[in-house]
Parts: sequence; C-alpha cells; structure tokens
Amino acid sequence: MANKGPAYGMSRDVQSKIEKKYDDELEDRLVEWIVAQCGAAVGRPERGRLGFQVWLKNGIVLSRLVNSLYPDGSKPVKIPDTPPTMVFKQMEQIAQFLKAAEDYGVVKTDMFQTVDLFEAKDMAAVQRTLMALGSLAVTKNDGNYHGDPNWFMKKAQEHKREFTDSQLKEGKNVIGLQMGSNKGASQAGMSYGRPRQIIS
Repeated sequence: MANKGPAYGMSRDVQSKIEKKYDDELEDRLVEWIVAQCGAAVGRPERGRLGFQVWLKNGIVLSRLVNSLYPDGSKPVKIPDTPPTMVFKQMEQIAQFLKAAEDYGVVKTDMFQTVDLFEAKDMAAVQRTLMALGSLAVTKNDGNYHGDPNWFMKKAQEHKREFTDSQLKEGKNVIGLQMGSNKGASQAGMSYGRPRQIIS
C-alpha cells in the first residue's frame, strides 16, 4: 500500500477514467446528509476527492452514519472510543460498515471494496454505496432518516395484491388477449401479387 509508485500506460488510463466518474456535486450532497444524519461532531472534509477520502478513511464517520439509521439500542457497528490509527484496524472498521450496510439492504453490486476507499482507488464507488444507503433510508421511512428526503430517490417497493377465491375462479373463465382472437379472421380478399409466370 505505502510502496505504490506512479501508474503508467494502461494503468494510468484506467485510473483516470475511474477518477472522472467522481461527482463533486454529489460529494456536497453526501457531506450535507452525513452531517445532518450524524451531527456536527463528525466535522466536515476538505473539498475534493482526496479530502472526502481522508474524512471517511478510518471508518468512524461511516460507522456513525450506518448506526444512525438504526433505532437506539440496536447499533450494528461497534465504534471505538479513540479513532483507530493502525491500518488494519481502520480497514476492519470500514469492513464492519460494509457488512452493516449490506444487512440494512444495500445490494452487493452497489457496494465498494475496502481498498476503493482506503487507497482512494475508486471514490465514485464509495459515492454509489452512500447513495444506495441514503435511498434505502428514505424508502424505509421509519423515522431514522434525517435530512432532506429529496436528496435521494426512493427505491421501488413491492405492491402485493391479494385475490379472493371467487376472483381467482372468475379469472379462469377469461381468455386473455395473449391467447389470440379468431374474430373476423378470414382470408377473403387477400391477394399475393402476380401469379408466377412460367415461360416455356
């Protein structure tokens, strides 16, 4: 990790494409949400991708964020009294956040990897995970979300329908349009062009 040198050629091209996906406006919205959700005690990062990464890197802010989405008494992530300084402890704290976010309902495809944040490899993926977490919090509408609900889009929810036995029996007598219809089906008046000319 510490011995990572400069990237050249294709590695540099790939990294620059990943870095272009990072959204500065989205960063501002996520910072506002995290501060509204956790309180002013979490502070604010320096503007920009690296400032955002340094702010979240030890996992404490993320852990406070996911804990704030649960009711009092059922906090999924244990937060140490002093922020961890050892690398493996910081990475462990991030991993605990990721596990708690997955348990909350964030799908695996929206999750970032620990190194994406810790080594700033893909901060856009970190933003994607936080957006998914915020969308779930707004959708659940359980009173634990703080902030403007318009910051995130609500996820689609299941709309379960219940049918009575009589409704189900009625449905068996209906022929759906998928089966086709033979009303008015006739070949009368159809022409297929000129007849084939056979020249001998």
